[in-house]
Amino acid sequence: MAVAAAIGLAAAAAQADSKYVTWNDDGSVDLKMADGTVITTSREELGTLFGPGEKPFEGTKITVLTLDSGVRGGISGPIHSLRPIWEDLSGGKLEIALTPITDLYAKMMLDLRQGTGLYDSIMVGAFFYGDLITGDYVVPIDDYMASGEYPQWSYDSMPASLKNLHTWNGVGYGVLNDADGQVLYYRRDVLNDPRWQAQFKAETGKDMQVPPRTWQQLLEISQFFAGKNWDDKDPDPDHGTVLHLKVGEQGHYHFQSLSASFAMTPGELDRHHNVYWFDPTDMKPLIDSPGHVKALEFLQELHNTGPAAQVGWSLGEAWDYFLRGKSVFVFSWGDVGSLCQDEARSRIKGVCGSAILPTSEVHWDHANGTWIETDDPQPVGNTTGGSWHGVISAFSENPEAAYSFLSLMAIKPVSVWNANNGWTGVDPGYAYQFLEPLGEAKLEDYVKAGWNAEDVKEYTAAYHANFTAPTVLTYLRIRGAPEYWDIMDKNLSAAMSGQKTAEEALSDTAKTWEEITDRLGREAQLKAYQEAIGFEG
Repeated sequence: MAVAAAIGLAAAAAQADSKYVTWNDDGSVDLKMADGTVITTSREELGTLFGPGEKPFEGTKITVLTLDSGVRGGISGPIHSLRPIWEDLSGGKLEIALTPITDLYAKMMLDLRQGTGLYDSIMVGAFFYGDLITGDYVVPIDDYMASGEYPQWSYDSMPASLKNLHTWNGVGYGVLNDADGQVLYYRRDVLNDPRWQAQFKAETGKDMQVPPRTWQQLLEISQFFAGKNWDDKDPDPDHGTVLHLKVGEQGHYHFQSLSASFAMTPGELDRHHNVYWFDPTDMKPLIDSPGHVKALEFLQELHNTGPAAQVGWSLGEAWDYFLRGKSVFVFSWGDVGSLCQDEARSRIKGVCGSAILPTSEVHWDHANGTWIETDDPQPVGNTTGGSWHGVISAFSENPEAAYSFLSLMAIKPVSVWNANNGWTGVDPGYAYQFLEPLGEAKLEDYVKAGWNAEDVKEYTAAYHANFTAPTVLTYLRIRGAPEYWDIMDKNLSAAMSGQKTAEEALSDTAKTWEEITDRLGREAQLKAYQEAIGFEG
């Protein structure tokens, strides 16, 4: 009987193995991704629902709504990669509903407001939460996480700044995936070249700070390099800082990150300190404050150190300019650091430096209505971007199946694979992605995955410093956030193209924001804003 049972178990295990999932005798499980990479996890990490021969969701179909970046593109790509694995494990079918990023919010809200339940789960930006929470449109996930039945991951791996984007009033709604924030990328070889350092000293009378600690230092270095040529292979002049300023794209995010240290008064959160968007007592917009205006005027100056064509560039065009070695600086998301390692797209692997964003030498004091200058300005971290991750629709007929897929995407080995591959659009921010001693990751694992050692040391240190900074730009999570941002984006574009002054652009933004707030309900908006930023009066 024992022999027969062993033969039976072996046969069941063999039948359970597939093209995408292999159950090993040592308790490990190999998951084969669409790119051929094999990720190893454990049966414990997969939870008790999944096992050899088990098909807990056989006959079930779920639909995930996500932005459309292609089969091998940001955010949507990893879903395509995990689909066959989840289908083998679960017995279910996964349908991927794709839509351009510009239409994602509208398509999501149409389904949720009508209660049609077309989508079981949605890959959302964290700025959707104001609408999702106030409408009771998404399902809490704490009970799923605690059950032990589903693939195992934890909010404990997140710094507080990121955990806040996945929860509301202490309740979990979002499943770990992407970790957005912006840092500075710079040409380590060019800025540390003694020839350029000597020339900078001769022209400015100052030593070149590498990397720059302040935005004012960065502007001066950018102005110095604009029009020079450090690449003998390319006769065309190079530039200081490259931006992407096409309206309707993602340029407004960069203004948020840059302006934070100009516009926020550091200190413990209250009416005047550590606030950026609105006065948390009455929802009066702060976007037209002197700090924001000075930051936009600064951005206009910085724009002049880059190519003139960037006023019409999208995100990828700006990245490629830096990756081709044509600018000294770009500040952007984690994708850039990993794309620097892609030698098919990058010429700067091994010389791609990273640092927390510079800070401003002056900032606006909201309480006293004055400018503060300091010789020791402190950095301001940010969680700028979407931090794209999955939530479960309150109208899903199969929420357990939907969670099982989202949690499979969240387990540590899949998360590490995502962060190691720039094309996934999934950026690092978790303890197991930061190098020792700041986190749990080992340098040799990154090097084995194709990273240059010096590049990844600076990259992970920059993101750790960013997400754990004492002051972090507060995140806008109120109803209608995309509408507020759309107005800001259009006015920023008008300022960058010379159609409006910085003061006019932000004054016009503030006026329209007041109209939006009144239309949506000032008291309800104020309550949501206070909850989102943790303001208690």
